[in-house]
Amino acid sequence: MSRLPITKTPKCYVGGAFIRSESGRVFPLHDKEGGFIANIPQCTRKDLRNAVEAAAKAGPGWAKRSGYNRGQILYRLAEMMEARSGELAAAIALDGSSLELAKEEVQVSIDRIVYYAGWTDKYEQVLGSVNPVASSHFNFTVTEPTGVVGIIAPDESPLLALVSLVVPMIVSGNTAVALASSARPYPAIVLGEMLATSDLPGGVVNLLTGFRPELIPTFAMHEHLRVLSGAVIATEREAIRMGAAESVKRVFLKKAEEGIDWGDVGMQSVDAIRQGIEFKTVWHPVGA
Repeated sequence: MSRLPITKTPKCYVGGAFIRSESGRVFPLHDKEGGFIANIPQCTRKDLRNAVEAAAKAGPGWAKRSGYNRGQILYRLAEMMEARSGELAAAIALDGSSLELAKEEVQVSIDRIVYYAGWTDKYEQVLGSVNPVASSHFNFTVTEPTGVVGIIAPDESPLLALVSLVVPMIVSGNTAVALASSARPYPAIVLGEMLATSDLPGGVVNLLTGFRPELIPTFAMHEHLRVLSGAVIATEREAIRMGAAESVKRVFLKKAEEGIDWGDVGMQSVDAIRQGIEFKTVWHPVGA
């Protein structure tokens, strides 16, 4: 008698745990021949709100860690991805795309995490400053994390784009709630499994799957999301800007319809870290 393989039941990663959508809804994922792969959780606005609560709870502890320690944790995540790079590449190539290109995407994703891990204890010296003032004060500017950041990942380069948007935001002590690619969500599912067994505290990164038209308005209007970053099309940008204006959040959006080379080294820079921080200026009296 032939043995039936035990297939994986994909779940989202929220608050350090694996969840199904609170609605119980799923949507099927197929390969390029139309073969069934898995049922992916179709997250709702309630799931998004729960993820924001988990991120807000994890935020203070993550922000209090030293930059050096955050760098160690991110480097450990890169080590785990390296060890399971074949599984990640297979997840990317499920839709029939080139396995070689998928392997390259995984390698660049790992390198990008290592790049930002190196910035964790250095960005403060670059972005902070000592300011000359015309009075007897020592005046300096330091950085602080903004809080909970919303991420909207595109369908292209589903792993690399997700990593490129999330990691620079959490470097400075922010936490993130990310919506994975709707068309190619499986790499995010596998990444969530690696996050769960890494040293990254639960709730620092929360990964949701679902449909953009249903979730993007809530991302835009949720008042506890202080920054929104992602790659979206023109109609989505308009909806985000309208919702973000009501909740007064910062928005950094790339134009998905123009095609984005996520592998370009220009996609990684300290400016991506700057988008997720706030600046505090301190005046300290000196002299008599």
